[in-house]
Amino acid sequence: MNKNELRIEYKKKRDALSQSDIEDYSIAIANQLLRLKIWENNYYHIFLSIASQKEIDTSFILSILQGKDKEVIISKSNFKEGILTNFLLTDNTVIKVNKYGIPEPEDGIEVPNKKIDVVFIPLLAYDKKGNRIGYGKGFYDRFLASCNNEVIKIGLSFFPPEESIEDISQHDIALDYCVTPNEICSF
Repeated sequence: MNKNELRIEYKKKRDALSQSDIEDYSIAIANQLLRLKIWENNYYHIFLSIASQKEIDTSFILSILQGKDKEVIISKSNFKEGILTNFLLTDNTVIKVNKYGIPEPEDGIEVPNKKIDVVFIPLLAYDKKGNRIGYGKGFYDRFLASCNNEVIKIGLSFFPPEESIEDISQHDIALDYCVTPNEICSF
């Protein structure tokens, strides 16, 4: 299947999930993450969930990061330029929901992309080679291209991988791992 077909299919799959399913699967994904050898790093980029899109609830991962005393980075979207600006999450960070329903920091301490060690990546679908499909704006591909070469890229998904995605482009950046409620896929 191509990206557009998969976007439609996986939005329908997520729409079919109950709030209880999302919570249970999100907790299972957070628990699976504890099995990865990523916890010696310092700077972890995480997305704040868009509840209306039935995304994975990352608050459980956020609790793990804070419990391990890690530096947590969150993004603010610039839709005119198609880029993410990244800020350190602190006790003083003010979170506002933008007009697209994305919770993001109002402002704060900006963190250079090259400093980030691990990125938890939202997605709609992915394949057995680690190719991912997001919402189609390219924010994460541009962001990941500007990170250091050793950055660990971890997708989070409620669902298992597709066999393959037909229309991958040279600008698409593949995942290192994708974590589901039932398994860790390594690429």
